[in-house]
Amino acid sequence: MNKTANYRFTILSPVFNEEGNIARLASELDAFLKVSIEPSVCVLFVNDGSADASLELIKKECAQREHFYYLSLAKRSGLSGAIKAGFDYCCSEYVGYIDADLQTAPEDFNLLLPHISEYPLVMGIRANRKDSAWKNFQSKFANGFRKMFTHDGAIDTGCPLKILRTEYAKRIPMFTGMHRFFPALIQLQQGGKMMQIPVRHFPRTAGVSKYNVWNRLIGPMKDCFAYRWMKKRYINYSVGEDNLQS
Repeated sequence: MNKTANYRFTILSPVFNEEGNIARLASELDAFLKVSIEPSVCVLFVNDGSADASLELIKKECAQREHFYYLSLAKRSGLSGAIKAGFDYCCSEYVGYIDADLQTAPEDFNLLLPHISEYPLVMGIRANRKDSAWKNFQSKFANGFRKMFTHDGAIDTGCPLKILRTEYAKRIPMFTGMHRFFPALIQLQQGGKMMQIPVRHFPRTAGVSKYNVWNRLIGPMKDCFAYRWMKKRYINYSVGEDNLQS
């Protein structure tokens, strides 16, 4: 049996070449497990084909800590691929997401958790962002362009602190770049709605950003056209009755 089925809430953290952050990430996640308002929580690292010592460090942390698990992809699949793998292998009622760079705090999951019973997606809004002016400009421009296409109402879709009901997360059609469209993709589903909560934001203290002008600005603009194509063809259905249950 998948061990995440023993918990109500799984925290998913995709990792790509973050060896300088793994020890601190594990420590902060472990500290959160002790103060979480949801008592049944586990951590699932998804190693996205890291070329450094990230996988070895993840295995070490999982061996030393209770409620810590990992999944390692055979080759790099990108952030959307790592998140999809996490969703696919998560069997808890809720699944959360946090970046390995710790620019958001695991403790702030406690701000999101009270709303997850009412909203299939509860996401953070990065308050007082600690990124450079150029990075902030790129994010704001891309976010505005995306909102023009999707009308999803998301203020900060790139915030790497989110909680989803797992049944909704598993139904999200995932393609490269689609992690930026979680609010819009959740809203395509029946009953899909979201809540947005301000959370803290911190400067990166180790490792380097994996984003540049292409994957922060140009790529998301192209993905908007893919989303518009998919939206017109998205299938929703509901079952009236069946005799499948024993």
